[in-house]
Amino acid sequence: MKIITLVLIPFLFMTAKTDSSDNVYNFELSAIDGKNLTLEEFKGDVLLIVNTASKCGFTPQYKELQLLHDKYSDQGFKVLGFPAGNFGGQELDSDDEILEFCEINYGVNFPLFSKTEVKGDEIHPLFEYLTTQSNPDFTGDISWNFEKFLIDREGNLIRRFKSRTSPESAELVDAVKASIK
Repeated sequence: MKIITLVLIPFLFMTAKTDSSDNVYNFELSAIDGKNLTLEEFKGDVLLIVNTASKCGFTPQYKELQLLHDKYSDQGFKVLGFPAGNFGGQELDSDDEILEFCEINYGVNFPLFSKTEVKGDEIHPLFEYLTTQSNPDFTGDISWNFEKFLIDREGNLIRRFKSRTSPESAELVDAVKASIK
């Protein structure tokens, strides 16, 4: 009986921890300008959460992400960019440098957040949540820059796309259009 108790107590603790967030609105983050906010500020919008990097082969996707954001923002769609240096140190050092790079080179005006850990021991709880949520695509660690997480208007992960999936691809655009209806 004591062995069962020892086994169940850790299990109950782990279950309570993973169930603490039922959608993305519960996460607090720092915007690239240093202001703290929760994703609840985007409640009711369809979101495309993307881990980004400034010195990556996929960095030109910033332009495509901005075009997608511009095309559907009036229908309640937002791209949210999360710069990360987890993959080969391909992100600039400071938030100011990242913001300047994105604005000058790609005209980015969608919301950007402070440099964020998206993998490893220091993973931000948002990305720990996103990488473990079931969806029709795949779960598990982010494998590279520019993975994309599509969130419905209720804050639930509904699709996940690999880095190689262009923001202009029919698959991603069709998923966005279906979500904003």
